[in-house]
Amino acid sequence: MNERIIELALDAGLLNYVDHETPRHYFINGNAEQEDVEKFAQLIVRECMEWCDAHATIDGTAQKIRDDIKKHFGIE
Repeated sequence: MNERIIELALDAGLLNYVDHETPRHYFINGNAEQEDVEKFAQLIVRECMEWCDAHATIDGTAQKIRDDIKKHFGIE
């Protein structure tokens, strides 16, 4: 799994790991709630929007894509 996806899943509370294991082995948090899944999805969408901002174009294409993503997923 992509390292950034792992970080977002950890931030959302979807993944856990055992501290003393090297390399880390991640497992899905059995206590995850619907809110955790929604938070994970929002974090991914926000990351995509930030990527668009970081790759702004003169003609505004990236900004339009960002706004379309935001509208499509209903992100505030």
